[in-house]
Amino acid sequence: MIYITGDKHGDISFFKRKEIKKLKKNDYLIITGDFGFFWNNSRQEIENLKFLMRQPYKILFVDGTHENFNMIEKYPIVKFGGAKARKIAHNIYHLLRGQVYIIEKKGIFTFGGGVSRDLQKMLDINMWFEREMPSKEEFIEGAKQLNKFGGKLDYIITHEPPTQIKGIINPDLEPNAVNIYLEQIAEQVTFDKWFFGYAHIDEEVRPNYFGVFNELLPVNKKEKPRVF
Repeated sequence: MIYITGDKHGDISFFKRKEIKKLKKNDYLIITGDFGFFWNNSRQEIENLKFLMRQPYKILFVDGTHENFNMIEKYPIVKFGGAKARKIAHNIYHLLRGQVYIIEKKGIFTFGGGVSRDLQKMLDINMWFEREMPSKEEFIEGAKQLNKFGGKLDYIITHEPPTQIKGIINPDLEPNAVNIYLEQIAEQVTFDKWFFGYAHIDEEVRPNYFGVFNELLPVNKKEKPRVF
């Protein structure tokens, strides 16, 4: 089974809850950005990663804006689910921008990155990374992969939402380049569900567009969300 959850920001307590402990070897947990377990390489952070590596299920994450990209991008790129991903450990993978993964026979397009809402704070503490914003090559790669699959997918998993969805959540927020790019995808691609983590909400913002944060949300329509 594939499950979706939102930004974790390095919070290990989420993974110790009884609902998460029920996930088994063949389950996948996908995090919609701001994984946050690569930040300062502290002793606690290392212990947290060791704990995650002991879990039987696979942990997959798209990147958000609060990530230490210098640390993440040291890991090797491998083949996973028919596409490219960074292998962090035997059960932890970073899903790259503009890739389509086949997981449990489902086509999943991923696109992380965005613009920090607290940009000045990140600059002040010297923890802002230019790589939070996707490159031109990553935008192009995403378009190529979508064309390869004929613009038909099961799920889209991103950190930022498309422009119109962002406007529904907060009309005062200006769209950035990622929102605009994703809006173009929303207009051109056929999909079943779209999940994003940026807004820190658990809500179906519009039919088939899901903001996720604390929920453990099964992608299978027959199962109900597990809310913490």
